[in-house]
Amino acid sequence: MSNTDMDPLMRSRSFGWWALLCWLTLGIALEAMHGFKVGWYLDVDNEGRKLQLTLAHTHGTLLAVVNIIFALSFNGSGVNGSGVNGTLAKAAKFLKWAAILMPLGFLGGGIMSMGADPGFAIVLVPVGGLLLFAGVLFAARAASHPN
Repeated sequence: MSNTDMDPLMRSRSFGWWALLCWLTLGIALEAMHGFKVGWYLDVDNEGRKLQLTLAHTHGTLLAVVNIIFALSFNGSGVNGSGVNGTLAKAAKFLKWAAILMPLGFLGGGIMSMGADPGFAIVLVPVGGLLLFAGVLFAARAASHPN
């Protein structure tokens, strides 16, 4: 079955697990840089970079788990993937894009930081935040009106 043939809940679950793997991998890389005392990451002049990269790992991991929990919370609820006039499909789409844009904003902001200031990619963070808000709103609506 191709990814486009899957219902939104299955796509959210699959996306969540793959995103979790990616962001946990970043966490391992950050730990390795810390362990090997890599100056690019640890020097005092790079404190802003370290913060942005840590925020990327944290938000990416958390939002991956949110996608998994979203998919599992509606699985077997009697609401199909398109559920409640497409509300679940909208929630799935918004949560997925939030889990992409917000951590990528932090990641890009950290990689391209200019001293204490994050790089331009940081503009993706509030966009991801708005998508997260919308995704949670639609998920809450679907949970409140399962039929």
